[in-house]
Amino acid sequence: MNMSLNRLRVAFLGPRASFSHQAAAESFGGTSADLIPHVSFADAFAAVQQQEADYAVIPFENSTNGSVVQTLDLLADRNDLYKDVTVCGEYYLTVHHCLLVHKGTYPSGWNGYDGSITKLYTHPQAWGQCELLLSQYFKGVERQDVSSTSKAAEIVSKETEERGAAVASRFAADYHGVDVLKENIEDRADNTTRFLILRNMRAERVAQPELEQLNVLGQDRSAAPTTHKTLISFAIDHSLPGALASALLIFKDHGLNLTSINTRPSLKRAWQYIFFVECERTPSDENNEAVVRALNDLQHVTEFRRDWGTWKDRLGASIDNADFAMA
Repeated sequence: MNMSLNRLRVAFLGPRASFSHQAAAESFGGTSADLIPHVSFADAFAAVQQQEADYAVIPFENSTNGSVVQTLDLLADRNDLYKDVTVCGEYYLTVHHCLLVHKGTYPSGWNGYDGSITKLYTHPQAWGQCELLLSQYFKGVERQDVSSTSKAAEIVSKETEERGAAVASRFAADYHGVDVLKENIEDRADNTTRFLILRNMRAERVAQPELEQLNVLGQDRSAAPTTHKTLISFAIDHSLPGALASALLIFKDHGLNLTSINTRPSLKRAWQYIFFVECERTPSDENNEAVVRALNDLQHVTEFRRDWGTWKDRLGASIDNADFAMA
C-alpha cells in the first residue's frame, strides 16, 4: 500500500467493510487519511504504541450488547505493552444490520423469500442484536460464527451452491457485491456502537490542522457547554473493607460524575479485578484540575491507577462527525 508521509495513518479492526472500517471512514471523513485494517485488537493497539499508525478506531461498547471485552483486556494492559497509548476521542456509529445474500439469489427480495436459507453467518456479537427477526424467520437454521460481519458478507459473495445469508451492514454489501435481502433487522433502532479513538501521547506528529478541520464540521455546538469524559483504570486491595467504596467516593468528592464502571480479572490473584471508571464533567474554572486532584487522591487508596485520557463527549452531538480534541 502506497501511503504519503503527509497523510494520516488510521488503524481499524479489519477486515475492510467491517463496522470498524465504516466508523473509521466516517470519523476521519474530513481528512486525508489512509485507513489501515488490522487483524486483531492487539495489532491495532500495537500500531499506535509503535507509531506505525497515528490513530486507531477501536470498538468499546454497544448499546445492546454492552462492553467489548477484547478492548477492556487491552486497556487492562497487564504487561505494560501500551504505556504510551491514550484515548483522545470517541465516535458513535448507529449500527444497522442487514440480511445479505449472494447476488441474484432472490430477485423478488424479502417479499419473495421462500424459506430456503440453510445457514447464517456473522460475528458472534451481532446475533444478540438481531435475535427477534432471526428467531422468528430462521428458527433452527444453523448459525456460523465468523471473525467479522464483513467476513460473513465475503463468504456469501463466494457461495455457488449453499443457500447462506450474512448478517452485516449495507457498507459490507456494497463492498462485497452482494444483495440486501432485508434491511434494518436489528432488534432496536437505536442500536449503537461507541468507538474510542486512540493515539500515542509521545508522538511528535499531532496532525493538528486535520483535527481542527474536523472540529468545525457539522453542527454548531458553541451554544451549549461541552462535557468532557475521562477514563481511569485502577486496582484495589480486595482484603480491605470498603476499599472500592473509598475509591469511588473520590470521584464524587471532586465533582466527577460516574457514567460507567467495568471490570476485568487482574490475572495476578484469582477473583481480584481491574476497575475501569468513566467519568464526566463540564469544564469550568472551578473544576479544571478535578481529574488531576482525583488521581492524586486515588494513589492513597489503590494499588495502581492510570489515566487513559480525556476527550470531548460526543453522545449529544451528531454522529455524522467526530471530534478529537487534544485534552
